[in-house]
Amino acid sequence: MRIRESGMPDEDLWKTFFDIDLIFSKLSITSSIKDAAEFGAGYGTFSIPASKIITGNLYAFDIDENFIELINKRVRQKKIKNIKIIKRDFVTEGTGLAGESVDYVMLFNILHAENPDILLKESFRILKKNGKAGIIHWIYSKDTPRGPSLDIRPTEEQCAEWIIEAGFELNDSKPISLPPYHYGFVAVKNK
Repeated sequence: MRIRESGMPDEDLWKTFFDIDLIFSKLSITSSIKDAAEFGAGYGTFSIPASKIITGNLYAFDIDENFIELINKRVRQKKIKNIKIIKRDFVTEGTGLAGESVDYVMLFNILHAENPDILLKESFRILKKNGKAGIIHWIYSKDTPRGPSLDIRPTEEQCAEWIIEAGFELNDSKPISLPPYHYGFVAVKNK
């Protein structure tokens, strides 16, 4: 099942919306992470640079064959050995990863899904104790140049509520500012 479409722009425009170093810094993506997963890897905007930071494998999931082919090509060109690219409907089938098998999950611009709780629960399941989920989304404003329509775009409060309902604890109840167009949370699996 595809996530509700939010109109993915071409890659050159897409990259202009993010300060990846800032996002990774504020969301605790560091070399202390062994294995990680990204739900909805898209162009590899986050998977590829994250794979250079972590010490283990990065599992990059997407359902779109075009994105899978693109990331595979880039991984071969850059001779990256620790990205495992997986074409899978992770919404209806889950990731297929073992429970408590990764240290970090990236849920970036994906919680506008019809059932965000499914994504959060699968993240919780595959995370090791004390593992973290980094979550970013477009701010809830009509002034952003892209992003899902406001009728499906979650507010900061909704995201925080969903995160807690899935069993996570938040390092900070206030969202992390990720200018110019995003906010984020670091959710921790303490149970």
